[in-house]
Amino acid sequence: LTLSGGEAQRVKLSAELGKAATGHTLYLLDEPTTGLHFADIHNLLNVLQRLCDMGNTVVVIEHNLDVIKIADYIIDLGPEGGDAGGTVVTAGAPEEIIKNKKSYTAKFLKEKLVNTG
Repeated sequence: LTLSGGEAQRVKLSAELGKAATGHTLYLLDEPTTGLHFADIHNLLNVLQRLCDMGNTVVVIEHNLDVIKIADYIIDLGPEGGDAGGTVVTAGAPEEIIKNKKSYTAKFLKEKLVNTG
């Protein structure tokens, strides 16, 4: 049995949820929504919010705009990918990010926020 990166992260996350809560844990997830159905993404976001509500810190590396739009704080790296990236283009709350004219993320995030709130 071979698990994808996203599946392996979710197995680890479910194991963490079974442990006694300390409220002092940093969770770092790399594109945890990969391969998930929309309903499963919604469930994952509820779990991540619960972790935050318990006093933990959750850092998510993600391209999914449904995840990005509910972030407390976004660090948008770019301006391109690979060798042409790695620079902080903008950072802040989603409402601040969408004001940046140089950010590709801002353009698509603005559309997402306007269309879905």
